[in-house]
Amino acid sequence: MKVFVIANQKGGVGKTTTTINLGASLAKAGKRVLLIDLDPQANLTSGVGFSQQFSKDSWQNTDTAPYKSIYDVLIEKLPISSAFVTTSIENMLLVPSHLSLAGAEIEMVNMLSRETLLKNAIKDFKEDVDYVLIDCPPSLGLLTINALCAADELVIPIQCEYFALEGLGQLLHTTKLIKTVNPQLNIGGVVLTMFDSRTKLSESVVNDVKEFFKDTMFQTIVPRNVRLSEAPSHGKTIVEYDPNSTGGIAYASLAHEFIKRF
Repeated sequence: MKVFVIANQKGGVGKTTTTINLGASLAKAGKRVLLIDLDPQANLTSGVGFSQQFSKDSWQNTDTAPYKSIYDVLIEKLPISSAFVTTSIENMLLVPSHLSLAGAEIEMVNMLSRETLLKNAIKDFKEDVDYVLIDCPPSLGLLTINALCAADELVIPIQCEYFALEGLGQLLHTTKLIKTVNPQLNIGGVVLTMFDSRTKLSESVVNDVKEFFKDTMFQTIVPRNVRLSEAPSHGKTIVEYDPNSTGGIAYASLAHEFIKRF
């Protein structure tokens, strides 16, 4: 089992889209995948259709979630396997998030070894999984630090826009610091997302990233694609919604490259 954290402190770069659709594409290729939604916004959880099983009131109630979530694992110390839910994709499991996770960082402050809560939870489960993919919030708070401490590899989605590399230095610096606690953490790869072939700007960002991450950048570049944006509103991955779209083909290609690399 290999654990991957999909992280970038900048929002809107495709972290959740990449986690969902890379995970689904890996599962489609026959790998056993566990997705962990570590973002209080729970977009990954709703993106695979899990939230549609509950009423709007119960889904948005921050006091009592109608299901076990990653909050219960980190704060209530429940076994992570108790929060597993099946998805509509064969071979793909989910540990859902909930809005109650928004207050978790405050609750974690006084906990012993607070930065390794997720690492210990993952270490204790014995399920037969090939890849664990962790979706992070757009910040470098305690939740993201927990993910970095638990992971073997860091995957960084970078949007093909002007501000793509802004703040990336801080993420790399944090990763360097985390290696004192988690020496096995490596930068597993950089995924370029939302590429628009019509603009010179996208080409310029690609060239800049290639120069900076020449050894770790994935060859597959995910294009800006309407079908990728539409799929979560239906609670579906691109594998189910439109696998033959340019976005679906890109994530299938990324999954095969991912398997080859790891």
